Amino acid sequence: MVRPLRNGRATAVATATAPVRCGVYARVSTEAQAEQKFSSVEVQRETCRAYVNLHRDEGWVVAPEVYEDPGFTGANTNRPGLQRLLADIEAGNVDCVVVHKFDRLSRSMLDFLQLLDFFKRHRVSFVSVSQRFDTSTPVGEMTLNILLSFAQFERQIIGERTRDKIRAARRKGRWTGGFVPLGFDSVPEGGRIVVNTDEAEQVRAMFELYVATPSLVAVSQELNRRGWRQKSWTTKTGKARQGRQWDRVTLRQVLTDVRYVGMQTLGDESFRGEHDAIVPKRLFDQVQKLLSANRSTHGGATRNCHGALLRGLLRCTACARAMTHAPARAHGRLYRYYRCTGAQKEGATACPSKPIPAEKIEAFVVAQIRRIGADPTLQEETFTKAVEQVKAERRGLRIEAVRLGREIETTRGEVERLVAALTRSDGPAADAIRVELGKAQERLGTLEARQREVTEERSRLDALDVDPADVARALEAFDPIWDVLLTPERERVLALLIERIDYDGPSGKLEIHWRLAGFGSLADEIGGRP
Repeated sequence: MVRPLRNGRATAVATATAPVRCGVYARVSTEAQAEQKFSSVEVQRETCRAYVNLHRDEGWVVAPEVYEDPGFTGANTNRPGLQRLLADIEAGNVDCVVVHKFDRLSRSMLDFLQLLDFFKRHRVSFVSVSQRFDTSTPVGEMTLNILLSFAQFERQIIGERTRDKIRAARRKGRWTGGFVPLGFDSVPEGGRIVVNTDEAEQVRAMFELYVATPSLVAVSQELNRRGWRQKSWTTKTGKARQGRQWDRVTLRQVLTDVRYVGMQTLGDESFRGEHDAIVPKRLFDQVQKLLSANRSTHGGATRNCHGALLRGLLRCTACARAMTHAPARAHGRLYRYYRCTGAQKEGATACPSKPIPAEKIEAFVVAQIRRIGADPTLQEETFTKAVEQVKAERRGLRIEAVRLGREIETTRGEVERLVAALTRSDGPAADAIRVELGKAQERLGTLEARQREVTEERSRLDALDVDPADVARALEAFDPIWDVLLTPERERVLALLIERIDYDGPSGKLEIHWRLAGFGSLADEIGGRP
């Protein structure tokens, strides 16, 4: 400025202008936008810096810190770049926030007003380059509030349209994105899922395991023992995410997922999906009935004080529930019955099937096995089905062996990568890598142990040389041997031969479903073969 002096002469006195440190903030909502060769973030940054340079005469300078959030939504403030900007404002390192458009800072009216209040309290102005306003003036602040109201309205309309589109697509059975369930893969172009053959075999095996052992805890423990894991996937950035171990909660989610029978869901509604089914509808419905009837036995599965030969095998078809051994004493005498768990839990009127004497039904089942041993025609039919069962087991083990081989190779690569990283690290980073390395090595050990089990089981089935004569010899020997077996041995033999027994109380009909592969094992055990 120019200041006149008393002698009439004038002299120029320079006054220093305090710099205005401008924090440039940029944001895009999706990773796809951020990964472009010349992304929107770079456009925003360059535009804002050019605007700041136009005001250099006023002391404006770009703050050295970079405040960017590529791939973060504007619906909330949980963004690392924005949080760094707010921290620097509190520290007094920023005097003005510059953005390309005001909605880059936030699309929420409430969040935006709170941010503006934060700026005011710290005497920081806000500038939007494209809208040409500055909150340091009353007109700029009023204009900002008006534009922000329209921005929030636009966001809500877009959200509602997106939700309507997703609901319409679900009703047509289409895949609308999200976490892909075990047994399926999403196609590269998106919008559709296809069956993953290896994982589909695993899913079917999980349903069958639950039918054989209706216990979420027991089945999840068996899955973990086999080295099976939840769905593994790779992120868009190429990072591999390994599936976790199973527990009763995650197992129930799989067993109740209608997508495995070719359906899609929308809330409580289900619609026919465009993808193929993995699990047969009959097997899926059977599992749902077991889940609804399942309850804790409080250790009953490990005790057999009264010699119940059919525990875990007998089921009530009238209400699709298990039948449990229910002994009772009267007048100093023990009476044994098998009773539907539905009637036991909810009262006698809950199930039309009445309790059935245990000795009567056990004797009937044993008589049926003896009848097969005495009838050559029944022996031939049983042998044919047993061969089919063995072939199915071999096919399932072969598929599992292929899958295990791939998972072992991947896990070994992960172990090698972690070992290499450990040699280059120290301090806390090395400790974190050691933890991950321990988990990977433990998983590798579990997979290799299961691989050995599968190999041994395949070898056993390949070496199983059963012919009709062997089956006949085994079943003929069943009659005299049965009388000398102890109760635990009798229970084991019946569990070996029988998958389940369906009992219809109102009609009195009883149907035995044989565990056909067990006849070959029985032939080896009591048929005189080594």
